[in-house]
Amino acid sequence: MKILVTGGAGFIGSNVADALIEQGHDIVILDNLSTGNISNVNSNAKFIQKSITDDLIDLFDKEKFDIVNHHAAQIDVRKSVSDPIFDANINILGSLNLLQCCVKFGVKKFMFASTGGALYGEQNYFPADELHNAQPCSPYGISKLAVEKYLFFYNQVHGLNYTILRYANIYGPRQNPLGEAGVVSIFLDKILADQQPMINGSGEQTRDYVFVQDVVKANLITLNDSNSDIFNVGTAIETNVNELFALINNNFNNKIKEVHAEAKTGEQLRSVITSDKMFNKFNWKPSTSIDYGIRVTIDYFKNVLTNAV
Repeated sequence: MKILVTGGAGFIGSNVADALIEQGHDIVILDNLSTGNISNVNSNAKFIQKSITDDLIDLFDKEKFDIVNHHAAQIDVRKSVSDPIFDANINILGSLNLLQCCVKFGVKKFMFASTGGALYGEQNYFPADELHNAQPCSPYGISKLAVEKYLFFYNQVHGLNYTILRYANIYGPRQNPLGEAGVVSIFLDKILADQQPMINGSGEQTRDYVFVQDVVKANLITLNDSNSDIFNVGTAIETNVNELFALINNNFNNKIKEVHAEAKTGEQLRSVITSDKMFNKFNWKPSTSIDYGIRVTIDYFKNVLTNAV
């Protein structure tokens, strides 16, 4: 199949694109490189340097995509709080731009990278399943929920099939430590630069950390699903930041000092989701332990640093 991967030069999108190419699909990557890296782009993919907010009519008309896998986004939660219009322009209007093109040119399916933590907000029960109330407390989470609702509309009115994947906190090779990124990559970036990583607040905040290759498998296994549906992609395991720091520190012979900084205002306290629905339908479950995933990620960051010298 011919598949458009938006954000395909980024952390998750590039890993997904690689796996789709390995399966023999014809991949076109759309990325404006605002946070993505050209070195992540698979040499067997066609690369288009554009934004999802640009005019994409000619691209869709020429390429005749079967599927759009949509990972391009404004992902900085704090940026969304300080500039909700900027966030909505990319995450909502950019997604609508793609959806309009899908309808116009007969795309069969739209795969959307949504969010578990930011969409469910402060949870009422743990772990959250797909039936948990959507109560986002950031414009970023609101924008993801809005696109989910638009997908329901496009399915009902235009017959566009969709798969929504609500991700937990993803970590792994190629994660960008700049700006508001995953805490794993932020810690490693600091440690490998001989700088002191900082733990915000008490460090008791919990997240559900899922390895990027498990997320890739979730994308592959739902690729041919003909039913429009929503699936959580997580581990159902809570890990607090202090525990995460200790796991990372253990790989550096516990030489890194644990230092706490001021807590971030409005930071979510607990976030963990269950993927039972995905398991029951596709027999998918995360297969990468956080210990192993952290080691693989550390090796990647060390290699990048070595090659950059």
